[in-house]
Amino acid sequence: MSYSKFIFLFLVPMLLSHVSITVAQTRTTNIGVIIDECFRAGKEQKTAIEIAVEKLNSGSKDHKLAIYFKNSSGDPLEVASSANELINEQNVRAIIGTDSWEETSILAKIGQQARIPVISSTVASLQPLSRLQWSFLVQMTNLDMSDEINCITSIVQSYNWKRVVVIYEDNVYGGEYRAISLLSEALQTVNSGIEHRLVVPHFTSPFDPKETIRDGLVNVSRTKQSRVFIVLRSSLPTATRVFEEANKLGLIGRDSVWILGDTFSSLLDSIDPSVFRLVQGALGVKTYYSDDNTQFLDFKSNFKTVFRSNYPEEDKFEPGIHAIRAYDSVEMISRALDHLGSINVTNRDFPEKLLETILSSNFSGLTNMIAFQNGKLSGPRVFRLVNIIGKSYKELGFLSPESGFSNNSRLEGQHSLRQLPVNWPGDLVTRIPKGWAMPNDNKKLKIGVPDATSFDRFVKVEWIESSNETKYSGFCIDVFEMVVATLEVKYGYVLTYEFVNHTGSYDDMVDQVYYKNYDGVVGDVTILANRSNYVEFTQPFTESGLSMVVPVKTEPQRAWKFMRPFTVEMWLATFGILFYTMFVVWFMEHQVNQEFRGPWKDQLGTALWFTFSSLFFSHREKIQSNHSKVVVMIWLFVVFILTASYTASLTSMLTVSALEPTVRDIDWLRKTNAPVGCDPDSFVGDYLTNVLELKNITNVSKQDQYPKHFKNGSIAAAFLELPYQKYFLEEYCNEYTAVSPSYKFGGLGFVFSKDSPITDDVSGAILSLLEDGKIRDLENKWLKTSRNCPTSNPGVESKRLSLANFWGIFLISGLTSTLSFLIFLYRLLHNQIEQRIISFNGSQWGNESHWRKAFRIIRIVLSLNQNRVQPQESSDSTEVWNHRNPPRWESVSPTEVPEHLEIGRPTQLEIPMRKMEHIGEDLQ
Repeated sequence: MSYSKFIFLFLVPMLLSHVSITVAQTRTTNIGVIIDECFRAGKEQKTAIEIAVEKLNSGSKDHKLAIYFKNSSGDPLEVASSANELINEQNVRAIIGTDSWEETSILAKIGQQARIPVISSTVASLQPLSRLQWSFLVQMTNLDMSDEINCITSIVQSYNWKRVVVIYEDNVYGGEYRAISLLSEALQTVNSGIEHRLVVPHFTSPFDPKETIRDGLVNVSRTKQSRVFIVLRSSLPTATRVFEEANKLGLIGRDSVWILGDTFSSLLDSIDPSVFRLVQGALGVKTYYSDDNTQFLDFKSNFKTVFRSNYPEEDKFEPGIHAIRAYDSVEMISRALDHLGSINVTNRDFPEKLLETILSSNFSGLTNMIAFQNGKLSGPRVFRLVNIIGKSYKELGFLSPESGFSNNSRLEGQHSLRQLPVNWPGDLVTRIPKGWAMPNDNKKLKIGVPDATSFDRFVKVEWIESSNETKYSGFCIDVFEMVVATLEVKYGYVLTYEFVNHTGSYDDMVDQVYYKNYDGVVGDVTILANRSNYVEFTQPFTESGLSMVVPVKTEPQRAWKFMRPFTVEMWLATFGILFYTMFVVWFMEHQVNQEFRGPWKDQLGTALWFTFSSLFFSHREKIQSNHSKVVVMIWLFVVFILTASYTASLTSMLTVSALEPTVRDIDWLRKTNAPVGCDPDSFVGDYLTNVLELKNITNVSKQDQYPKHFKNGSIAAAFLELPYQKYFLEEYCNEYTAVSPSYKFGGLGFVFSKDSPITDDVSGAILSLLEDGKIRDLENKWLKTSRNCPTSNPGVESKRLSLANFWGIFLISGLTSTLSFLIFLYRLLHNQIEQRIISFNGSQWGNESHWRKAFRIIRIVLSLNQNRVQPQESSDSTEVWNHRNPPRWESVSPTEVPEHLEIGRPTQLEIPMRKMEHIGEDLQ
């Protein structure tokens, strides 16, 4: 007994010592968690944290985590109270939680003062200022508010929606106002904007939020036209109430668009299926995370089991982004504590060291790598674009602030959002919604129509007493009605409208669209640059311009009209080439052709007759010389061109140019300050004054008043837009004409407001009608008259033909005649010389040397240059050479020349034989 007692007394102190050492080596760290356990996000966070703590504590022998949960109930003041309690009473080393930025900002401020790291997964609205203000704030997200806004803006830009309505939940700390400012700036960069901001109270508000939401949506329905709703930041209860009231007012239907921000879309995996029914067809921007790795799948299986056990009343048990971030936050803190446990850290330095270790984390979390940069997670910033259909959602692709939309998570290649198969609200799948309050039978499109126009063929407004209604007709009205029919066929919607008479100028009517008094304008409205600054025009359905119309006068009869086709220079050149050709032909034919011989009067008459008759190709004289034939051939070609041109020009002058304008150009109007007429309601008056600098302007309000003003001399010219001018000239053909130049404008088009979504569709319909020729048919119906007017312009006289048009053929004819003349003259002289040489020397010519031949030729040429050189007579000569006893002349043919000296065609020459005999004696 004494021995057993001795052993007990000896072993018990040893066992107690061992137990105390073990307890001393096991460290426990208190972690605070502040969540809203009333909502699904809080339930997911709590379940994920419990799973993480259980797993980490079971795997660690020397370090344990103790979790202290606090329920914030969505109240920022409760968050502040809970944080102080955790820090002061529970001595927590870090705090996890909060679901809204206002709660996070309060908690970050408290943590900064207590030097306690605060782990938040809320997307910051004030980044990057939040990091500078609260250094102990650790953001378990790689996204900030600008990323989400940029992705939403890219959606609006892709579908070309011009105006949006933003819905966000009110809060005391103003974080959402910063988000609204960012969204407004981003939309402006894509030519869009915020038409209305609907601020809904927080779901904890003491006022009735449901009634406030209803009143706000009713105001939007009645006074705003945009139907693109962006739910930017809102809690699940508030968003659900918004959807309920919007459905009751018909705001979630055809041609409406709902874009849900990440705050709501991140809950889509866990919300009640009944909420999906309220917002069918909406697009959601949802934080992306990978859900196909082994670690996540194991966590998902364990989460579903625990969550079903803890919250059996829930319909879905899959984890969402909130559960994933909560799990990774606990593991990150545990790893940091393990790292600090291996080094000697004093209590004073522990908060900074813990924060530093957390921010230097680098491990694989449930869905991606956990590493920080500038106080928040690093890595690709990617959202998932989803489309709510039925009781769930369909994944459409991925959105990135930098890369835009892609159909894969690696963001490889950009794709168009417009090609996505989206199920829009109201089961609209065949086309993209307009995002606009489309007109219907209860609210029709208000279209302004000019009450009085100068040319009622374009727009005519009549009051029908029998039916007590206003009738609208004209070319522009028919075009618009055809466009509306095309919209129904091509774009699948009916455009209901009503016409409203407008009394006043066209500029004032366009301004009414800008001031929202009219939804659009239909009429003969010209597209101008200054008007386009305030309203939007469709594609022009007919051309437009400004031209001057003046009366025409009959050209007086002129006796010398036949001389006008050619200018004076042209006539002189024609006669010059004619007489020159006559001389050349006569000279060459005179040597060989008996018809060109005889007394000089007969020769002159023959030459003149031959030349003038060749103008009409009626000459009868035969041409024998080849050189003459070449000259005549070219001359006949010249004659053909001249006569054809003269005939065409004279015919044109006698037919087309029978009328001439009374005013030739605008300069004459400026110099004389002559009065001009124009439509008083159009832009023409200002244009004439400011651009064309005309001062004396008379207003003419009806088309039938223009002839009266012209006849009484109150206007000298009228300035009409091109469509009016065409109709006016057809109505009064051969009485008025248009004088150049004309001034071009943008055409006639329909007018809508700058942000109207139907402008593009109307433009597309107009282009289709133009391509199909249907608008041309309407022009023929309304703007063509039954009068057969000449198509040519009677006010433009045919241009006179000048020497510049024909100097080429004159040059060819002159050169041909000159060259032929020179060749003929050379051959003539050459043959005469050879004949004389042969007659003097006979056969001795061929036996003489070249120098002897050259000497004889020179003497003969010199003798030919003498004027009737008297022959040398011998002393015994009895003959006298004088005019009383002239030498005997004989006709000698060049054919008598020996063959080895014959050149060219034989020519008949008259050679004085007696003179040749005396020359021969000299040579002997």
